[in-house]
Amino acid sequence: MSRKTAAAAAAPPDRRPRRTGLYASAVASLTVLAVGAGVLAAVPAGARPGAPAAPAVTRAALDPALVAGRGAKVAFAEQEAENAVTNGTVIGPDRSAYTLPAEASGRQAVRLTPGEHVEFTLPATVNAITVRYSIPDAPGGGGITAPLDVAVNGAKRSTMTLTSQYSWLYNQYPFSNDPGAGLLHPDWWITECSCVPAATTPAPVVDKPFRPSHFYDEQRLLLGRTYRAGDTVRLTVPAGSRAAWTVVDLLDSELVGLPHVELLAANVLAFGADPTGRRDAAGAIEKAIAFARRTHLDVYIPPGTYRVDRHIVVDDVTITGAGNWYTKIKGREVALDEPAADGSTHTGVGFYGRDAADGGSRNVHLSGFAIEGDVRSRIDTDQVNAIGGAMSDSTIEGLHISHTKVGMWFDGPMKNLRISGNIIVDQIADAINFHTGVTDSRVTHTFVRNSGDDGLAMWSEKTADARNTFDHNTVQSPVLANGIAIYGGTDTTVSDNLVADPVREGSALHIGSRFGAEPFAGKLSLTDNTTVRAGTYELNWKIGLGALWIFALDRSIDAVDIRVTGDHYLDSTYNAIMLVSDWAVKDRYDIEGVRFKDIRVDGTGTSVLSARAAGGASFENVDARNVGAVGVNNCGSFNFPATGSEFSLADRGGNDGGWLAPWLLPNTITCDDRPPVVPPPAPGAW
Repeated sequence: MSRKTAAAAAAPPDRRPRRTGLYASAVASLTVLAVGAGVLAAVPAGARPGAPAAPAVTRAALDPALVAGRGAKVAFAEQEAENAVTNGTVIGPDRSAYTLPAEASGRQAVRLTPGEHVEFTLPATVNAITVRYSIPDAPGGGGITAPLDVAVNGAKRSTMTLTSQYSWLYNQYPFSNDPGAGLLHPDWWITECSCVPAATTPAPVVDKPFRPSHFYDEQRLLLGRTYRAGDTVRLTVPAGSRAAWTVVDLLDSELVGLPHVELLAANVLAFGADPTGRRDAAGAIEKAIAFARRTHLDVYIPPGTYRVDRHIVVDDVTITGAGNWYTKIKGREVALDEPAADGSTHTGVGFYGRDAADGGSRNVHLSGFAIEGDVRSRIDTDQVNAIGGAMSDSTIEGLHISHTKVGMWFDGPMKNLRISGNIIVDQIADAINFHTGVTDSRVTHTFVRNSGDDGLAMWSEKTADARNTFDHNTVQSPVLANGIAIYGGTDTTVSDNLVADPVREGSALHIGSRFGAEPFAGKLSLTDNTTVRAGTYELNWKIGLGALWIFALDRSIDAVDIRVTGDHYLDSTYNAIMLVSDWAVKDRYDIEGVRFKDIRVDGTGTSVLSARAAGGASFENVDARNVGAVGVNNCGSFNFPATGSEFSLADRGGNDGGWLAPWLLPNTITCDDRPPVVPPPAPGAW
């Protein structure tokens, strides 16, 4: 959830350290060709001759033992392409924004040219795969299609048709599909010239395409039969492919069960729904819903592809599919003749509760189907989300959502929503957002990858969210903003989540007093979460963010009991923990009373803690190793009184690794506004 303004995009000169270390490469000169070929951060070719390699199964590109018990339970096994057999080229690692490796899982992938392949050895019995990939954009934008051959045990099984129509965004927020577009906001300060272009003489020349991003997409494929552990899946770019290169990031493989069947239900086929996707099925599904409500039955959508190009309003109804591999609700984005009352200029496929102003919806239960949208650009006023509106006393389970603006966006007041076991990928904006007055609700065991903004967010705009929980979820590779973000609210829990590889202008875990959110209140618990390769380079401030980023922008964060317990911060690009207020408000707002306990920090590019605000925090049993700079970078609010920093640290004991030395306490000034980055070693067993 990113809402940029000209004021927010401007950074004070005092806080603009130069790019150093890992982020020294210039990004302004990137072109589509350069991103695709010359600036891939390639390492020597990854050819591994001989017998197939043993399968290397990972979670967020980590040894699964490092994240045991954390993150979402999923049915698939993840295998990174850089660990497979290939005659292509391994690209990365690289964490610089606007590069293909930076957006890849684990910050590495494999680049194939026509005729080259990557081969995976299956770790278990499977009958389905998911391929995460990138191919070039069309020269003028809009995407291309290109083939990828799939062979199992040497025999060709299928040809996937890859597309870049849902990838490749450019320019400043809210982005453009046109690689040749000039600056969308010439009145914003940009890092490329360290200036405001519209106020600069002579006007700077900004290379095009400007800030390419959102490179990846993914496709699923049922293999048609079952294969055993040890069998091989080879992905080959055929000769003559339209794509000059194809990057394969990873392969997910799983054993998909038989379609679920509901015999005693309102079957949408009986109401005229077309399972081939040629005719619009929205009206037939609505007739089935009306019949089901009269007869107290569930609605059943059997295997097939059903075209729905608008919202279906749901209230007091259960809708069940045959499973998200079998039942697909697929729609086009449709331009409206006139803007809707909410400002939307388009509509598209979605299941929406009634507006909260109209009482909202209750007793809605959605499960077992996929929603495939057609959203290719970001228009914040558009309601083109897969799930929306207000739904109280409801459940959403087992959905697969792709290519919508936001997977699930809820506008309360509403209460008691349970979201579990979903997969949300390839969004233009957030995956899930509890926006305004959502209470007593939970998101659990949901897997998010390649969101175009926050993966999971609670945004207490105007009306506070309260008593909500994000538990046991996995968020990978959010292209913009944060993995999990909490903007205000009361009594919030974020627990046992796994967050990996945020790319730019955000971090893994974010607590933000910003975007007009209501104050934090009650208790905010961050418990037993794991972050990896987190903490991005903040383009406007020109500093690195922490894996956990606490930000006081609109008001102080001091009337809430914040407890961070049991978190693991692994391979943090910059700091593990950052507490900061914006320069313009640094003497007005502070961050007080955050308590850290039983924390592990394994690898930081700079410090364990970066304090850039007034306030204080306590630390107990916080163990750190492989720290790249001074353990505490204590700038406070940059006033540097004789009494020391305006941020104080309390040592509650048991803090190992030498990062919190006695001489740092309580408020020694150890301020380096631009510490050099020392990339840490890969995390290992503690």
